[in-house]
Amino acid sequence: MVSADGEMLGVMDTPDAQRLAREGGLDLVEVNPKSFPPVCKIMDFGKFKYDEKKRQNEARKRQAQVALKEIKLRPKTDDHDLDFKLKHVIRFLEEGNKVKITCRFRGREITHPEMAMRQLQFIIDSVGDLATVEVSPKMEGRTMNLILAPGPRALKRSEAAAGARRGSEDQPPG
Repeated sequence: MVSADGEMLGVMDTPDAQRLAREGGLDLVEVNPKSFPPVCKIMDFGKFKYDEKKRQNEARKRQAQVALKEIKLRPKTDDHDLDFKLKHVIRFLEEGNKVKITCRFRGREITHPEMAMRQLQFIIDSVGDLATVEVSPKMEGRTMNLILAPGPRALKRSEAAAGARRGSEDQPPG
């Protein structure tokens, strides 16, 4: 038995514990039912539930949300356009998101899958240790897909950027 201010009251009969809780205008809450004897605490149960809900909401806010961003290519995508899309891939990875790169074939382009494979390999080589290949390039119907997950280096960058953002939010505008 634990009192409302955290003081150990020792082992006590249930009716006595309930009476003690009622006298204080509080509730008797079973904290650990698996121990022998079960551990109970005198507290305001409504306030306890409210605090627990607040704690869960805070944990949910801090949880990292990983989104799957998609970049679409064609086998005939020009080198400059590919470089531009590569910048987007790098930005997505640095933000901590996964990236799905889809190369769609139209008409007779399907006869040259090596062109798409070359593009996807160029992207893999360019991102280096910023990403890890989660799903290697493979054909699915008329598309060739590749999925990249942020690597350890990208995660460090995204955490540093998030820390910088949090730091600037705490400071008053001036």
